[in-house]
Amino acid sequence: MPPHQLKQPIGPFALTRTLAWLRLCAIAGQSMAVMICSWWMRIDISALSLFLGIDLLAVFAVFAAWRISQPWPVREWETVCHVAADTLVLGYLLYFTGGASNPFITLLLVPIALSAAALSVRAVLSVAAIAGAAYIVLLLWYVPLPMNELMGTDHGYSLHVAGMGVNFAVTALLLGFFINRLANAVRMQQLEVQRVRERALRDEGILAIATQAAGAAHELNTPLSTMRTLLPELRREHASDSVLDDDLSLLEGQVERCRTILREMVAFGKTQLSQEPEQLTLQAFIHGVVERFQLLRPEAEFELSVPSELEPLVLRSPPGLRHALINLLNNAVDASAMRGSHSVTLEVRRAAPWLEWIVCDHGPGFYPVGGTASIGESGKLSGLGIGLALAEATAERLNGELTATNGETGAEMRLRLPLSAITE
Repeated sequence: MPPHQLKQPIGPFALTRTLAWLRLCAIAGQSMAVMICSWWMRIDISALSLFLGIDLLAVFAVFAAWRISQPWPVREWETVCHVAADTLVLGYLLYFTGGASNPFITLLLVPIALSAAALSVRAVLSVAAIAGAAYIVLLLWYVPLPMNELMGTDHGYSLHVAGMGVNFAVTALLLGFFINRLANAVRMQQLEVQRVRERALRDEGILAIATQAAGAAHELNTPLSTMRTLLPELRREHASDSVLDDDLSLLEGQVERCRTILREMVAFGKTQLSQEPEQLTLQAFIHGVVERFQLLRPEAEFELSVPSELEPLVLRSPPGLRHALINLLNNAVDASAMRGSHSVTLEVRRAAPWLEWIVCDHGPGFYPVGGTASIGESGKLSGLGIGLALAEATAERLNGELTATNGETGAEMRLRLPLSAITE
């Protein structure tokens, strides 16, 4: 199926695909009906003409199957043309089998019912007009069935009633099955719209936070520059006070660290705008993540597990991936601290076509205990609550996923990214 058609679970393409399957069922059913009536029941019908119509429908079915596999979208008028072709062939078959007196004449209603679930009002009216015109023509012009001469006898009446029963069963089966498929497509589309809406609301919140952070970073630059200028002077003025000098030296280091963080925020923003990923080996990338994380959380007892064969792997590290991993590690340390531990584990695995980043802690885990949990249902009480949201947004942007489960020791966060998106 063309990729762009996957975004249209209901509409002309869905109906055209449904008609393609329905057409195959019709070819099989019509062929069987002609053979039964002509060879088993010995009814004098024009089998050659009927098989010619069925063959034409088979040729059109091949064309329709080729058409829906093409990349260009299926337009509504094209779907109406498919319905018109099916109606024309059905009318041709009914013409040689009694016309409107044939119990299967009500099959003309099936395209109308299917079109009503997937097309616009104008298209549905067009399909109804085509089916109505076919019905009127079959009322006036048709080849009578030989059994029509027997309609006054019990044999002819029983055949007509049996045909009506088969027609009812076929119509009910077709409408029930294919309309259910279209209804499922509608539900899937509604769920997708809901997911997109929730994602948009989350991204809007992240954008608002990012805007506030950018404003705060701009405002903080001035007081930090002032403190960076005054602290060396204070140290010179109180050089004789060793205790104060140590405190001022510590403050000076903290101010410099804040300036470094602000510069990294600006650099990250520029990288995000340029959308140019870094290119470095997996080993170098992880080393940068671990180094930054240990500066932020020096108390953490960090354990790293990376297969040696993955270390030379060249990553096209997209903006945000490093910060997503640091957020997951930072949350893991906070969760472990709730049980008096500082242990956290980062494991990297390759499970084609994915590269998995697994962060484990020694905390209370997620709720419900023992199963898969929704992100955000942890027992962690501290934090701003945006670390996991940012990590999940990064995963979705890279066509990956972030899942939360309960491991043997605590919570397990698994960030799965497609290799095609982050590797050379």
